Amino acid sequence: MKIYIAGHRGMVGSAIVRHLLNSSAQSQVLSSQSSLRTQHSALSTEKNTQPKVPGTQNQIKGINAIHNPQPTDHRPQLLLRTHSELDLTNQQAVRDFFESEKPDQVYLAAAKVGGIHANNTYPAEFIYQNMMIEANVIHEAYRAGVKKLLFLGSSCIYPRMVPQPMREDALLTGTLEPTNEPYAIAKIAGIKLCESYNRQYGTDYRSVMPTNLYGIGDNYHPENSHVIPALIRRFHEAKISMESTTHSLQLTSHVPRPTSHSVTIWGTGTPRREFLNVDDMAAASIHVMNLDKAIYDAHTQPMLSHINVGTGEDVTIKELAETIAEVTGYTGNIEFDPTKPDGTPRKLMDSTRLRSLGWEPKIGLKEGLKAAYADFLERG
Repeated sequence: MKIYIAGHRGMVGSAIVRHLLNSSAQSQVLSSQSSLRTQHSALSTEKNTQPKVPGTQNQIKGINAIHNPQPTDHRPQLLLRTHSELDLTNQQAVRDFFESEKPDQVYLAAAKVGGIHANNTYPAEFIYQNMMIEANVIHEAYRAGVKKLLFLGSSCIYPRMVPQPMREDALLTGTLEPTNEPYAIAKIAGIKLCESYNRQYGTDYRSVMPTNLYGIGDNYHPENSHVIPALIRRFHEAKISMESTTHSLQLTSHVPRPTSHSVTIWGTGTPRREFLNVDDMAAASIHVMNLDKAIYDAHTQPMLSHINVGTGEDVTIKELAETIAEVTGYTGNIEFDPTKPDGTPRKLMDSTRLRSLGWEPKIGLKEGLKAAYADFLERG
């Protein structure tokens, strides 16, 4: 069986690859011939730009040998393509790929993502690129006879003032959060593409809507990152600055002088958010993909088929900041800037449907933050 992971170098895609490889020691990785070294680096050694994939070294070492498996080889085969090899916004390129490779399953984890600042700054890029990726991959998957596809969306699809926790049937019942409306519209379109192809063509294309994700492979860019990676970076840099200042004072004076260090965070700190570790998300994605169709259909509706994926618990941004400060070892002041936007007041998913299908998260927030910080330090 061939499995194509679109967006395998992103945080969610790489986590799905990790889980697929670790869940079957017999899995293979198939890449275009020109990208074998790229995939090897992306999945094992390229610390500065890509996450490592724990537990996969034995599989990756044999990548050259398994590029052209024998016809009698029935092991699962993972299809991976970098953006430079396959531009998912290019319909012809996507069509050629699907006609050539004909995968059996597709995990559609590719997307343009970012935090409030990025969404406000690049709204056209967010709506265009995400809609083109979804339309091309889903349509060409159908044309190539792909049996099963899983589309990964976002909790931002729900209205700004939706009752909490957010149920799947809250979709399209109110006005979206303005700060990321273009991205949300694109993700809603992805859900409806899957449902429409199922209704008209009898495909088995499913959607999962994760809450806010974090973990190994996150984007720590100082301006275009989400709240957890942004805070990890800022608290770490503030800690280093404090340590440097303290050391300088010790060298110049026998009597330590008081110093003031502070990290300022956008908003009031009162909005509540739910956070899910990306490795839990990968496990949930594989679980939903492999559910028997009769079971999936029994828990969904043809025009309300998406499934929420969350932990069922939320924290305030202030509580989150204090936890990250503790994890990173930052001991300075934490301040909030109420002149900056808070975003949605509360975002908590109702994941009852997924739990009824036999899945629950395993990674606690503090445990996950420690692993995320270790990943940040390792990647430099």
